[in-house]
Amino acid sequence: MKIYFLGTGTSQGIPVIGSNHSVCLSDNPKDKRLRVSVWIKSDTFSVVIDCGPDFRQQMLTSNCHQIDAILFTHEHSDHTAGLDDIRPFNFKQGPMPIYAHERVLNNLKRRFEYIFETENKYPGSPSVIPIEVINNVPFSINEQVVIPINAMHGTLQVFGYRIGDFAYLTDVKTIEDDELEKLSGLKVLVINALREESHHSHFNLQEALDFVNLIRPEKAYFTHISHILGFHDEVQKKLPNNVYLAYDNLQLTI
Repeated sequence: MKIYFLGTGTSQGIPVIGSNHSVCLSDNPKDKRLRVSVWIKSDTFSVVIDCGPDFRQQMLTSNCHQIDAILFTHEHSDHTAGLDDIRPFNFKQGPMPIYAHERVLNNLKRRFEYIFETENKYPGSPSVIPIEVINNVPFSINEQVVIPINAMHGTLQVFGYRIGDFAYLTDVKTIEDDELEKLSGLKVLVINALREESHHSHFNLQEALDFVNLIRPEKAYFTHISHILGFHDEVQKKLPNNVYLAYDNLQLTI
């Protein structure tokens, strides 16, 4: 199974528009971050988690030609605003299965009404097959089992997902003990680490490190990174040997 980090930034991305912050002015490609998303693929399985406003650019850069499904963590725009750009996949593959909490599906239906239209649908508009994700109910895509992980983004429920020995959670602030059992024995954990200062709805760096120590994966990668966390290379030097800052276009094999 291969993991491709399509984007590792926050809702504004890095560089932030109009910012003179030193990280936003960095020439290091690892300091330039699109909105957060990941592509998981094997010989029989290809899914993307979240479909933000940089989706088109991410698909072109990663050379992704097929997606079996899109899994959504939650409804915020940096995770959903690229939904219209699934059209080329529709033209090749037909309607796109999308998996999300019922609340998220209802939100997408309001915001992208024309996509979910069943009567008088505009020719060429995107087509989806909405599928509800229910906590504690694993589901399969091309015989690959996906386990939803329930967490809280401040006061908003979000889903993370475990696929084999890989788990991806973003925009997490708290998670119940019952859910932690679903994360045992991981080879790779991906978790958000926004900045050093505390935040009301995201793990800061220390909270992310504490979470890694709790879960004890073989390796952990941090994502959903703000420019104020600091320069990639400088932050990386401070992390434990099995913990890494993810960066755009990083590829892993599990």
